[in-house]
Amino acid sequence: MKALANRRRLAIIELLRKGDEKSVGEIADNIKLSFRATSKHLSVLMHVDILEKEQRSLQMFYSLNKNAPGMVKQLLRTLFLV
Repeated sequence: MKALANRRRLAIIELLRKGDEKSVGEIADNIKLSFRATSKHLSVLMHVDILEKEQRSLQMFYSLNKNAPGMVKQLLRTLFLV
């Protein structure tokens, strides 16, 4: 729950929920936050299995974790009324 107690992290989830994967730079631009700060928020969400990542060349791409534990999926459904 602590990972979701931040408006920036909720904005990241909402952004990724609406579309496909995004690079760290794209996410940072969308939520109007520095690359470094965005990376820290992404790391928090990764550690609780909300996001998954894939590295391609020098860029890292993030998306919602389709294999997230049931409890995580249910929590996101409740928060975002998916």
